[in-house]
Amino acid sequence: MYQASTHEIGGLFPLLSASPIPAVGARIGYDVLSGGAFYCHPVEFVLRGICTNPNIVVFGEPGKGKSSTVVAFLLRMMLFGVRTLISGDVKGEYTPLLRALGITPIMLGRGSHARLNALDLGPLAARWDSWPVARQREELDGVLGRWVQLLVALAEAQGYTPTVTDEAVLSAVLRRLVGATDGYTKLRPITIPDVQRELANPASSLWTDMRFADRRHFLDHLRSITDALANLISGPLAGLFDEPTNFTLDWDAPVQSMDLSRLRSRGDQAVAVGLTCLGSWSSMVTDLQEDGDLRIVVRDEIWRQMRLGLRAVQAVDSELRLSRAERKIQILVSHKPSDFLSVGSTGSQEVAIAKDLLALCSTRILFGQSTRVADQLADDLALSEKEQQVTTGWANDRQGRALWKLENRTGFKVQTVLSRVEKRLFDTNAQLRKPPVIT
Repeated sequence: MYQASTHEIGGLFPLLSASPIPAVGARIGYDVLSGGAFYCHPVEFVLRGICTNPNIVVFGEPGKGKSSTVVAFLLRMMLFGVRTLISGDVKGEYTPLLRALGITPIMLGRGSHARLNALDLGPLAARWDSWPVARQREELDGVLGRWVQLLVALAEAQGYTPTVTDEAVLSAVLRRLVGATDGYTKLRPITIPDVQRELANPASSLWTDMRFADRRHFLDHLRSITDALANLISGPLAGLFDEPTNFTLDWDAPVQSMDLSRLRSRGDQAVAVGLTCLGSWSSMVTDLQEDGDLRIVVRDEIWRQMRLGLRAVQAVDSELRLSRAERKIQILVSHKPSDFLSVGSTGSQEVAIAKDLLALCSTRILFGQSTRVADQLADDLALSEKEQQVTTGWANDRQGRALWKLENRTGFKVQTVLSRVEKRLFDTNAQLRKPPVIT
């Protein structure tokens, strides 16, 4: 109980309650209805029973403050020791943050000498000798399974649907190349060209062990996937993901980024394949970190990757489902829900899985949208009429306004607040303000 005279109180507003969201984690801005500060820490939301998973999905039209809110969240979570990996920065929006922190992002594409081996062993090779045989077998099985799924997804991106036999052959080839059949002594680095050469010119023991009638039977059956891998070596992505990795990530840095903005000149397909390779590689690297720290993985324009086919959609689905066990906060950034529904034909398995991805993201951040998109959001996220009006009206009136929907709780009207320095760093319209160069 508090007692004070009326002239000390000044004004009294009854029937107001404080926000039920705990004051822990990144301070985003303020809750418009209660007037109090609004905080976000997805893992704490899970621990306190507010949410069932720590994943976040962000929807918003360009210019509504979507990117600046995400970047502000990453920066402020660094104060709690949470590191971030940007698994494919398609538009280069996160690069200013890295440079401001004195970190050089890894840039792939035109004019860059950086190369990323999609089948890089990463920390697996460094820790191999310190593990007992049982641990070696377990970790290698997981990595090989991820590599098979990656190669299958890349083949699907070119219109070929691999069979179960194709997957079994890929698994056998990878085991032979990496040295797993030699008694788990020492792993050998491999690349996609190594796999393609093994398929194009197989050893006799390979096709006999896989129960093919003869060498010609093996070559004819594997021709499509062999050609699909060859296209990755000689196509628009030649030299980017088929050579040994020539850079080292500093995992003690608060944030690391793979900038793909220079890759856009090679087409949407190249960007999508790049996101798929980066997603597989970054997942393996972060899975094997044993420091016990939380990590944020940002997947911008994830719909590009999922358009490659069923396996690409399944890979994203798997990552979201494992986020709690692997101590990751996955952030999916997109413009509208229909981006997820465009990954396949109506009624396809790809679309069915993509729709369920929203259920795997307990925190939904909805920035300003048009009425048509808001109607779709209302259906997909079970928004009330008032919540829908927030996304079409209030959230459109000022940059940084969003409806924060935590599972089935009533949404919070939150205004993101940026400092003067953050406004300068997170200005995604900076390119539009540059004066034209007169020659």
